[in-house]
Amino acid sequence: MENNEQLIAQCEAKAQQWLAPSFDAKTQEAVKAMLSSDDKTELIESFYKDLEFGTGGLRGIMGAGSNRMNIYTVGLATQGFANYLRKNFAGLNEISVVVCHDCRNNSRLFAETVANVFSANGIKVYLFDDMRPTPECSFAIRYLKCQAGVNVTASHNPKEYNGYKAYWEDGAQVLSPHDTGIIDEVNKVKISDVNFSGNKDLINIIGEEIDKVYLDRIKEICIDPEVIKRQKDLKIVYTPLHGTGMTLIPRSLKLWGFENVHCVKEQMVKSGDFPTVVSPNPENGEALTLALRDAKEIDADIVMASDPDADRVGMACKNDKGEWILINGNQTCLLFLYYIITNRKAKGLLKKGDFIVKTIVTTEVIRKIADKQGIEMRDCYTGFKWIASEIAKSEGKQQYIGGGEESYGFLAEDFVRDKDAVSACSLLAEICAYAKDQGKTLYDILMDIYIEYGFSREFTVNVVKPGKSGADEIKQMMTDFRNNPPQELGGSKVVVWKDYQTLEQLEADGSKSKLDMPTTSNVLQWFCEDGTKVSVRPSGTEPKIKFYIEVKDNTMKCSNCYGRCMEGAEAKIEAIKKSLNL
Repeated sequence: MENNEQLIAQCEAKAQQWLAPSFDAKTQEAVKAMLSSDDKTELIESFYKDLEFGTGGLRGIMGAGSNRMNIYTVGLATQGFANYLRKNFAGLNEISVVVCHDCRNNSRLFAETVANVFSANGIKVYLFDDMRPTPECSFAIRYLKCQAGVNVTASHNPKEYNGYKAYWEDGAQVLSPHDTGIIDEVNKVKISDVNFSGNKDLINIIGEEIDKVYLDRIKEICIDPEVIKRQKDLKIVYTPLHGTGMTLIPRSLKLWGFENVHCVKEQMVKSGDFPTVVSPNPENGEALTLALRDAKEIDADIVMASDPDADRVGMACKNDKGEWILINGNQTCLLFLYYIITNRKAKGLLKKGDFIVKTIVTTEVIRKIADKQGIEMRDCYTGFKWIASEIAKSEGKQQYIGGGEESYGFLAEDFVRDKDAVSACSLLAEICAYAKDQGKTLYDILMDIYIEYGFSREFTVNVVKPGKSGADEIKQMMTDFRNNPPQELGGSKVVVWKDYQTLEQLEADGSKSKLDMPTTSNVLQWFCEDGTKVSVRPSGTEPKIKFYIEVKDNTMKCSNCYGRCMEGAEAKIEAIKKSLNL
């Protein structure tokens, strides 16, 4: 009780500072209401900490308070970022940044706030005229030779959220040491230090001129234009889920040569309320309901959906019975990399030194493909900034040809340094055309992969723990797993334990080795003798802890075996969940 009273007192003291004249009347009213309420939950949630840069920059629920997304927390972050840029690039005559935003409520307001604060600090700003996909922000930073960028987006989070992604001059999200450097600067800033009065002369509005170059560059990654010419009537159903994808994805598909693209009418409406879906997340089958309705109506070949900031793509295709099924993120990544490797090879485009990247929680079948095809595959941490880091590391020495993660993100090109649904949708349509050209579907291609490289089933369990108490629970769960690591999972013996926080790997025989990673991360992984893999990590952007389960079956000899393998895998996953008390 004493601790709770202490926490309330701390939050009240912090909230009082938000009643100063620096804050507008609406904000002050909201803070007063929290202070006077008998229920202190909202006060605590709004003020118990400051929004911090996590794996995706700032992200939080919109509202008044230091732990909320509002013009003040955005202003503080931008002032700190501006201070850091001015220190870091002190030798430059002019520092410039790109500012971009998605379709969310307040996104334009926050983007204009960012532009104003940067320009008030003497930094030149390229502000997009309207919402644009996240990858275009990354592209523009590199294309315009800027030193940094900010994208106002909360990706696929619920409508209450907004966010702030900080990018560096390489077009990738900020990594160490710059992430902590920016945080240090942000922490020094008081609201009275933030210069909100923008300099209009330093704000340049950009739009179509960047769109055109970006789309032309994306067209260059097409592997087999001839197959598209033959299958130009491929029936594609696409939905942007009310978000930024509507600005460029239909255009990109047309540019690649696809002439039969059907966009879901109700979801081609820009809205931060996402009125037609429970959650604007292509990982959730429910988000594809309207797209599947249209697909059945026109007997489509493929359904694809991009999330609100158009950096991730979800898809559905028909199975061998003609039923529409969802393809998960691991399978999507698998299809992309399989196609890129095999078809670049077939076209004589594969060169010595070409490499692919996946995250440590993504399916291990990709490793099997890379090994068999003699392609270098690299593992990295979750978050596309780590894939971008691998591209940067080998720039000018080796060619990156594709990389992805299980959470529906893929990047087929190196001139963008974040996941890209614009290029991914275009390439996905090409893969579908390639399949149709052989009298096959995407489902058939997936079955071919499993028959050749072994069946794998992946399943993610998200345990949501909101607020301060939730954060404490998640911390305790990770501590418990470290102190008492599982010896078996669903009846399978664990033979390798990896802890990315200590960068230690422990084998069943007691031998220890060091994990070769660029830095530490709060992730645990356990590998069983039958190929089962379980990874555990707290989310860097949402109040949850994630369990990534992968189970194997090497007995799949034909597509008819798929059902049996799936059944066995589902039973195994349930047994693993039981072992972990999930």
